[in-house]
Amino acid sequence: MAKATKKQALGRGLSALLKDPSNDIKSVDDKNADKVVGSIVELDLSSIEVNPFQPRTSFNEESLRELASSIRELGVIQPITVRKLNFNTYQLVSGERRFRASKLIGLETIPAYIRIANDQESLEMALVENIQRQDLDPIEIALSYQRLIEEIQVTQEELSDRVGKNRSTIANYLRLLKLDPIIQTGMRDGFISMGHGRALINVDDPTDQLDIYEKIVTNNLSVRDTEAIVRNYKADTGKAASPAKKSIPSFAKEGKTELSTLFDSKVDVKVTTSGKGQLVVPFKNKEDFQRILKLIKGEK
Repeated sequence: MAKATKKQALGRGLSALLKDPSNDIKSVDDKNADKVVGSIVELDLSSIEVNPFQPRTSFNEESLRELASSIRELGVIQPITVRKLNFNTYQLVSGERRFRASKLIGLETIPAYIRIANDQESLEMALVENIQRQDLDPIEIALSYQRLIEEIQVTQEELSDRVGKNRSTIANYLRLLKLDPIIQTGMRDGFISMGHGRALINVDDPTDQLDIYEKIVTNNLSVRDTEAIVRNYKADTGKAASPAKKSIPSFAKEGKTELSTLFDSKVDVKVTTSGKGQLVVPFKNKEDFQRILKLIKGEK
Protein backbone atom coordinates (compact mmCIF):
# COMPACT_ATOMS: atom_id res chain seq x y z
CA MET A 1 0.00 0.00 0.00
CA ALA A 2 2.90 2.33 0.86
CA LYS A 3 4.41 1.73 -2.58
CA ALA A 4 1.13 2.56 -4.31
CA THR A 5 0.82 5.80 -2.31
CA LYS A 6 4.38 6.75 -3.16
CA LYS A 7 3.76 6.05 -6.85
CA GLN A 8 0.61 8.21 -6.85
CA ALA A 9 2.49 11.02 -5.10
CA LEU A 10 5.23 10.80 -7.72
CA GLY A 11 2.61 11.05 -10.45
CA ARG A 12 1.16 14.17 -8.87
CA GLY A 13 4.66 15.65 -8.57
CA LEU A 14 5.29 15.12 -12.26
CA SER A 15 1.90 16.64 -13.03
CA ALA A 16 2.96 19.80 -11.20
CA LEU A 17 6.23 19.81 -13.12
CA LEU A 18 4.35 19.67 -16.43
CA LYS A 19 2.13 22.59 -15.42
CA ASP A 20 5.15 24.81 -14.75
CA PRO A 21 5.69 27.01 -17.86
CA SER A 22 9.39 27.26 -17.06
CA ASN A 23 9.68 23.48 -17.45
CA ASP A 24 7.74 23.09 -20.72
CA ILE A 25 9.11 19.90 -22.26
CA LYS A 26 8.96 19.82 -26.05
CA SER A 27 11.53 17.18 -26.95
CA VAL A 28 13.36 14.26 -25.36
CA ASP A 29 16.47 16.47 -25.13
CA ASP A 30 14.83 19.09 -22.89
CA LYS A 31 15.56 19.38 -19.19
CA ASN A 32 13.49 16.97 -17.02
CA ALA A 33 12.27 15.10 -20.13
CA ASP A 34 13.81 11.90 -18.79
CA LYS A 35 11.64 12.21 -15.66
CA VAL A 36 8.42 12.50 -17.64
CA VAL A 37 8.68 10.50 -20.86
CA GLY A 38 7.78 6.87 -20.15
CA SER A 39 6.63 7.64 -16.59
CA ILE A 40 3.07 7.37 -15.29
CA VAL A 41 1.71 10.89 -14.79
CA GLU A 42 -1.68 12.04 -13.49
CA LEU A 43 -3.05 14.30 -16.24
CA ASP A 44 -6.15 16.47 -16.23
CA LEU A 45 -8.76 14.93 -18.52
CA SER A 46 -9.52 18.44 -19.77
CA SER A 47 -5.96 18.75 -21.10
CA ILE A 48 -6.31 15.66 -23.33
CA GLU A 49 -7.87 15.66 -26.80
CA VAL A 50 -9.05 12.64 -28.77
CA ASN A 51 -6.66 11.22 -31.32
CA PRO A 52 -7.94 11.84 -34.90
CA PHE A 53 -5.95 8.78 -35.99
CA GLN A 54 -7.92 6.45 -33.69
CA PRO A 55 -8.94 3.41 -35.80
CA ARG A 56 -11.86 2.49 -33.58
CA THR A 57 -14.92 4.27 -34.93
CA SER A 58 -17.67 3.02 -32.63
CA PHE A 59 -17.88 2.42 -28.89
CA ASN A 60 -20.48 0.15 -27.31
CA GLU A 61 -22.33 2.25 -24.71
CA GLU A 62 -23.12 -0.69 -22.43
CA SER A 63 -19.49 -1.83 -22.52
CA LEU A 64 -18.37 1.72 -21.66
CA ARG A 65 -20.76 1.86 -18.69
CA GLU A 66 -19.40 -1.47 -17.42
CA LEU A 67 -15.83 -0.18 -17.74
CA ALA A 68 -16.84 3.07 -16.00
CA SER A 69 -18.30 1.05 -13.11
CA SER A 70 -15.06 -0.92 -12.83
CA ILE A 71 -13.00 2.29 -12.84
CA ARG A 72 -15.24 3.78 -10.15
CA GLU A 73 -14.51 0.77 -7.93
CA LEU A 74 -10.88 -0.01 -8.80
CA GLY A 75 -9.52 3.06 -10.57
CA VAL A 76 -7.79 3.08 -13.97
CA ILE A 77 -5.57 0.00 -13.74
CA GLN A 78 -3.87 0.38 -17.13
CA PRO A 79 -2.70 3.95 -17.89
CA ILE A 80 -3.59 5.51 -21.22
CA THR A 81 -0.87 6.67 -23.61
CA VAL A 82 -0.69 10.28 -24.82
CA ARG A 83 1.69 12.44 -26.80
CA LYS A 84 2.54 15.99 -25.81
CA LEU A 85 1.30 18.64 -28.24
CA ASN A 86 1.84 22.00 -26.53
CA PHE A 87 2.13 23.32 -22.99
CA ASN A 88 -0.22 21.24 -20.82
CA THR A 89 -1.96 19.92 -23.94
CA TYR A 90 -1.94 16.24 -24.92
CA GLN A 91 -3.42 13.92 -27.51
CA LEU A 92 -4.53 10.32 -27.04
CA VAL A 93 -2.42 7.62 -28.66
CA SER A 94 -4.25 4.66 -27.12
CA GLY A 95 -6.79 4.05 -24.37
CA GLU A 96 -9.81 5.95 -25.66
CA ARG A 97 -12.28 3.56 -23.93
CA ARG A 98 -10.61 4.23 -20.57
CA PHE A 99 -10.57 7.97 -21.35
CA ARG A 100 -14.27 8.02 -22.26
CA ALA A 101 -15.29 5.87 -19.29
CA SER A 102 -13.34 8.10 -16.88
CA LYS A 103 -15.12 11.19 -18.22
CA LEU A 104 -18.43 9.33 -17.95
CA ILE A 105 -18.09 9.04 -14.16
CA GLY A 106 -16.80 12.57 -13.71
CA LEU A 107 -13.11 11.91 -12.99
CA GLU A 108 -10.87 14.95 -13.32
CA THR A 109 -7.54 13.19 -13.85
CA ILE A 110 -6.28 9.95 -15.39
CA PRO A 111 -2.92 8.11 -15.21
CA ALA A 112 -1.04 8.35 -18.49
CA TYR A 113 2.22 7.48 -20.18
CA ILE A 114 3.62 10.49 -22.04
CA ARG A 115 5.36 10.20 -25.37
CA ILE A 116 6.79 12.88 -27.60
CA ALA A 117 6.10 12.01 -31.23
CA ASN A 118 5.23 13.57 -34.56
CA ASP A 119 1.94 12.89 -36.32
CA GLN A 120 3.27 9.98 -38.36
CA GLU A 121 4.74 8.28 -35.30
CA SER A 122 1.49 8.93 -33.42
CA LEU A 123 -0.54 7.34 -36.20
CA GLU A 124 1.70 4.30 -36.23
CA MET A 125 1.63 3.96 -32.44
CA ALA A 126 -2.16 4.33 -32.31
CA LEU A 127 -2.79 1.79 -35.05
CA VAL A 128 -0.25 -0.77 -33.88
CA GLU A 129 -1.25 -0.55 -30.21
CA ASN A 130 -4.94 -0.79 -31.05
CA ILE A 131 -4.43 -3.78 -33.35
CA GLN A 132 -2.53 -5.55 -30.60
CA ARG A 133 -4.57 -4.58 -27.54
CA GLN A 134 -8.09 -3.55 -28.47
CA ASP A 135 -11.04 -5.72 -29.36
CA LEU A 136 -11.50 -4.26 -32.83
CA ASP A 137 -13.87 -5.85 -35.31
CA PRO A 138 -12.30 -7.43 -38.45
CA ILE A 139 -13.09 -4.45 -40.68
CA GLU A 140 -11.54 -1.97 -38.23
CA ILE A 141 -8.41 -4.12 -38.12
CA ALA A 142 -8.35 -4.32 -41.92
CA LEU A 143 -8.70 -0.53 -42.18
CA SER A 144 -5.91 -0.10 -39.63
CA TYR A 145 -3.60 -2.34 -41.67
CA GLN A 146 -4.53 -0.45 -44.84
CA ARG A 147 -3.80 2.91 -43.23
CA LEU A 148 -0.41 1.71 -41.96
CA ILE A 149 0.52 0.48 -45.43
CA GLU A 150 -0.68 3.63 -47.21
CA GLU A 151 0.18 6.39 -44.73
CA ILE A 152 3.31 4.99 -43.09
CA GLN A 153 4.33 3.51 -46.45
CA VAL A 154 5.34 0.04 -45.36
CA THR A 155 5.02 -3.25 -47.22
CA GLN A 156 2.93 -6.14 -45.93
CA GLU A 157 6.20 -7.87 -45.01
CA GLU A 158 7.42 -4.88 -42.99
CA LEU A 159 3.99 -4.52 -41.39
CA SER A 160 4.14 -8.18 -40.43
CA ASP A 161 7.33 -7.53 -38.44
CA ARG A 162 5.90 -4.42 -36.74
CA VAL A 163 2.63 -5.91 -35.52
CA GLY A 164 3.89 -9.46 -34.96
CA LYS A 165 1.41 -11.07 -37.34
CA ASN A 166 2.00 -13.42 -40.26
CA ARG A 167 1.92 -11.75 -43.67
CA SER A 168 -0.87 -14.16 -44.72
CA THR A 169 -2.97 -13.01 -41.73
CA ILE A 170 -2.59 -9.37 -42.76
CA ALA A 171 -3.43 -10.24 -46.38
CA ASN A 172 -6.62 -12.05 -45.26
CA TYR A 173 -7.78 -9.00 -43.33
CA LEU A 174 -7.05 -6.65 -46.24
CA ARG A 175 -9.05 -8.84 -48.61
CA LEU A 176 -12.16 -8.18 -46.49
CA LEU A 177 -12.15 -4.60 -47.78
CA LYS A 178 -13.05 -5.95 -51.23
CA LEU A 179 -16.45 -7.08 -49.91
CA ASP A 180 -19.59 -5.10 -50.66
CA PRO A 181 -19.99 -2.24 -48.12
CA ILE A 182 -23.29 -3.76 -46.89
CA ILE A 183 -21.47 -6.99 -46.03
CA GLN A 184 -18.65 -5.07 -44.34
CA THR A 185 -21.26 -3.29 -42.19
CA GLY A 186 -22.86 -6.64 -41.36
CA MET A 187 -19.49 -7.92 -40.16
CA ARG A 188 -18.90 -4.81 -38.05
CA ASP A 189 -22.34 -5.19 -36.48
CA GLY A 190 -21.73 -8.87 -35.71
CA PHE A 191 -24.25 -10.40 -38.12
CA ILE A 192 -21.51 -12.47 -39.75
CA SER A 193 -17.99 -13.45 -38.75
CA MET A 194 -14.66 -12.99 -40.47
CA GLY A 195 -14.93 -16.63 -41.57
CA HIS A 196 -18.14 -15.84 -43.44
CA GLY A 197 -16.48 -12.82 -45.00
CA ARG A 198 -13.45 -14.80 -46.16
CA ALA A 199 -15.77 -17.27 -47.88
CA LEU A 200 -17.77 -14.51 -49.58
CA ILE A 201 -14.61 -12.90 -50.99
CA ASN A 202 -14.47 -15.79 -53.48
CA VAL A 203 -17.74 -14.58 -55.02
CA ASP A 204 -16.81 -11.97 -57.63
CA ASP A 205 -20.24 -10.56 -58.42
CA PRO A 206 -21.32 -8.03 -55.72
CA THR A 207 -24.98 -8.87 -56.34
CA ASP A 208 -24.33 -12.57 -55.74
CA GLN A 209 -22.32 -11.67 -52.64
CA LEU A 210 -25.34 -9.82 -51.26
CA ASP A 211 -27.64 -12.68 -52.21
CA ILE A 212 -25.56 -15.22 -50.29
CA TYR A 213 -25.09 -12.77 -47.40
CA GLU A 214 -28.87 -12.47 -47.08
CA LYS A 215 -29.17 -16.27 -46.91
CA ILE A 216 -26.50 -16.41 -44.18
CA VAL A 217 -28.27 -13.86 -42.00
CA THR A 218 -31.80 -15.13 -42.66
CA ASN A 219 -30.97 -18.80 -42.03
CA ASN A 220 -28.21 -18.27 -39.46
CA LEU A 221 -25.81 -20.29 -41.61
CA SER A 222 -22.45 -21.42 -40.25
CA VAL A 223 -19.13 -20.69 -41.91
CA ARG A 224 -19.02 -24.26 -43.20
CA ASP A 225 -22.51 -23.88 -44.71
CA THR A 226 -21.40 -20.67 -46.37
CA GLU A 227 -18.28 -22.27 -47.79
CA ALA A 228 -20.46 -25.04 -49.29
CA ILE A 229 -22.75 -22.46 -50.95
CA VAL A 230 -19.75 -20.65 -52.39
CA ARG A 231 -18.27 -23.90 -53.70
CA ASN A 232 -21.55 -24.67 -55.45
CA TYR A 233 -21.58 -21.17 -56.86
CA LYS A 234 -18.05 -21.57 -58.23
CA ALA A 235 -18.89 -25.00 -59.62
CA ASP A 236 -21.78 -23.61 -61.62
CA THR A 237 -20.42 -23.68 -65.18
CA GLY A 238 -22.49 -20.69 -66.17
CA LYS A 239 -20.79 -18.55 -63.52
CA ALA A 240 -17.38 -20.15 -63.53
CA ALA A 241 -16.69 -18.94 -67.05
CA SER A 242 -16.81 -15.16 -67.23
CA PRO A 243 -20.33 -14.64 -65.88
CA ALA A 244 -22.53 -12.23 -67.76
CA LYS A 245 -23.54 -9.12 -65.88
CA LYS A 246 -26.95 -9.57 -64.26
CA SER A 247 -29.69 -7.37 -65.63
CA ILE A 248 -31.66 -5.36 -63.09
CA PRO A 249 -35.49 -5.40 -63.00
CA SER A 250 -37.28 -2.96 -65.30
CA PHE A 251 -38.60 -0.85 -62.41
CA ALA A 252 -35.05 -0.35 -61.12
CA LYS A 253 -33.69 0.31 -64.61
CA GLU A 254 -36.27 3.04 -65.20
CA GLY A 255 -35.69 4.51 -61.78
CA LYS A 256 -31.94 4.47 -62.35
CA THR A 257 -32.34 6.56 -65.49
CA GLU A 258 -34.66 9.03 -63.74
CA LEU A 259 -32.39 9.40 -60.73
CA SER A 260 -29.30 9.85 -62.91
CA THR A 261 -31.09 12.66 -64.73
CA LEU A 262 -32.38 14.23 -61.50
CA PHE A 263 -29.01 14.21 -59.74
CA ASP A 264 -26.98 14.86 -62.91
CA SER A 265 -24.79 11.98 -61.76
CA LYS A 266 -24.42 8.35 -62.85
CA VAL A 267 -26.52 6.50 -60.24
CA ASP A 268 -25.82 2.78 -59.73
CA VAL A 269 -28.54 0.32 -58.69
CA LYS A 270 -28.00 -3.18 -57.27
CA VAL A 271 -30.91 -5.59 -56.74
CA THR A 272 -30.82 -9.09 -55.23
CA THR A 273 -33.06 -11.92 -56.36
CA SER A 274 -35.35 -11.26 -53.40
CA GLY A 275 -36.00 -7.71 -54.61
CA LYS A 276 -33.86 -5.95 -52.01
CA GLY A 277 -31.12 -3.62 -53.18
CA GLN A 278 -29.18 -0.44 -52.80
CA LEU A 279 -28.65 2.90 -54.59
CA VAL A 280 -25.20 4.44 -55.02
CA VAL A 281 -25.10 8.15 -55.85
CA PRO A 282 -21.54 9.37 -56.52
CA PHE A 283 -20.47 12.96 -55.84
CA LYS A 284 -17.35 14.92 -56.82
CA ASN A 285 -16.77 17.02 -53.72
CA LYS A 286 -18.44 18.63 -50.71
CA GLU A 287 -20.32 21.15 -52.82
CA ASP A 288 -21.62 18.44 -55.17
CA PHE A 289 -22.74 16.36 -52.17
CA GLN A 290 -24.65 19.33 -50.73
CA ARG A 291 -26.26 19.94 -54.14
CA ILE A 292 -27.50 16.33 -54.29
CA LEU A 293 -28.68 16.51 -50.68
CA LYS A 294 -30.80 19.57 -51.47
CA LEU A 295 -32.37 17.74 -54.40
CA ILE A 296 -33.25 14.80 -52.14
CA LYS A 297 -34.81 17.18 -49.61
CA GLY A 298 -36.69 18.97 -52.37
CA GLU A 299 -34.95 22.25 -51.65
CA LYS A 300 -34.11 24.77 -54.33
